[in-house]
Amino acid sequence: MIILPSAYFGSTEYWTAIIKGGDDVVIDLGENYVKRSERNRTEIMTSGGVMQLSVQLAHANRPRQAMRSMRIDYSKRWQHQHLVAMESAYRNSPYYDYFADKFTPLFTKEWKWLVDLNMATLEGVCSVLKIAEPRISEQYIVASEEDIDLRDKRRGSTFRAEPYIQVFDDRLPFEPNLSIYDLLMCEGRDAIGVLQRCQL
Repeated sequence: MIILPSAYFGSTEYWTAIIKGGDDVVIDLGENYVKRSERNRTEIMTSGGVMQLSVQLAHANRPRQAMRSMRIDYSKRWQHQHLVAMESAYRNSPYYDYFADKFTPLFTKEWKWLVDLNMATLEGVCSVLKIAEPRISEQYIVASEEDIDLRDKRRGSTFRAEPYIQVFDDRLPFEPNLSIYDLLMCEGRDAIGVLQRCQL
């Protein structure tokens, strides 16, 4: 079994696990929130290099909070910032005109809970890639030795990305583990082939 956290869009590694794991993938909604992780962050490529986009959360510094209890904070205009950053970074990419509108509603609706926003990003990516959504667990999953547990990034990663042509590749080196949004805007539905060639 491959165990994944709930993620805001999710990285190339995250989606490689989903594509390669098939029916053995489960997303754990019963875990605790982990700060500074892809649970509320994603990275895109801009003309100035990699930019991290974070969903603002209320009381994110409290220890041992359940993912299900993480409430989104709208006191700052993070949705507008994310939308503008993504448009600026990808409007000249090959697939922006095809798929950007699929994700724009994510930045106009006020989501109460982080997991609901994350599930909407998951559904949107699965829809674009035309793949089934992974299984969801509402209860915390205790991993066995045979499982691949990608909830804890401190364990070290063996991920090896398959290079693809990114925006601004004429001036910036390839970045191997950006948001799935980057891969979709650059490769469209061929993203599946890129993910299949990556190594977990």
